[in-house]
Amino acid sequence: MQSRGMATLKEIRIRLKSVTNIQKITKSMKMVSAAKTLSHKILCSFSDYGKRPPVFADAALVANMILDTDYKYDRATLIFNTFKSVISYNTTELPLHSSSAIEGSAKFNLYDSLDEDVLRCYNEFSLASLVMFAMKEGACSEQSSRMTAMDAASKNAGEMIDKLTLTFNRTRQAVITRELIEIISGAAAL
Repeated sequence: MQSRGMATLKEIRIRLKSVTNIQKITKSMKMVSAAKTLSHKILCSFSDYGKRPPVFADAALVANMILDTDYKYDRATLIFNTFKSVISYNTTELPLHSSSAIEGSAKFNLYDSLDEDVLRCYNEFSLASLVMFAMKEGACSEQSSRMTAMDAASKNAGEMIDKLTLTFNRTRQAVITRELIEIISGAAAL
C-alpha cells in the first residue's frame, strides 16, 4: 500500500537508474569535448559547422565569398571568440583591409613589381588566414564551453543520484518497518 505523495520503491529505482544513465552520458560528452580541445583545438567548418575539422580550403571559401560580393568598404572587423581557459574566452576583433586600403598604405610603394594580381592574391590569402584562425579559436572556445556545461550537468546528476538513493533507502526501510510491525501485530493477536 502506498501513501499519497510517496513514491514506490519501483518508481524510485527507475528514476535512479535514469539519472545514473544521464550522468554517464554527460560524463562521456565532457570527455569527448576535453579530448577534442586538448588534441587539436577542434576546428569547425563553414559548411558543416562543428561536424568536421576545417581545412584551409574552407577558410579560403569563406574569404572568396566575402571578396566576391564586391561590397566596397573602407574598414571592416572580424569578430570571434578566442580560447582563454576551460571556463572562459575572450572576444577578439581583427581589422580586415580592402585592396584599396592596402594599396593606399604609406609603405606600399616600398615594394617593387607589385601588380594588381599580386595584391589580389595577398588580400585573398590574408583574409583566408584570418578566417581560419577565427574558425579554430571559435571552435576551441565552443568545445571548452561544452566541456564545462557537461561537467556541471554531471555534478548535478550526481547530486540527484545521492538524493534519490537516500529517498530509496528511506522508503525501503519504511516498507520493511511496516511489514515487521504487521508481523509482530499479527503474532501478538494470536
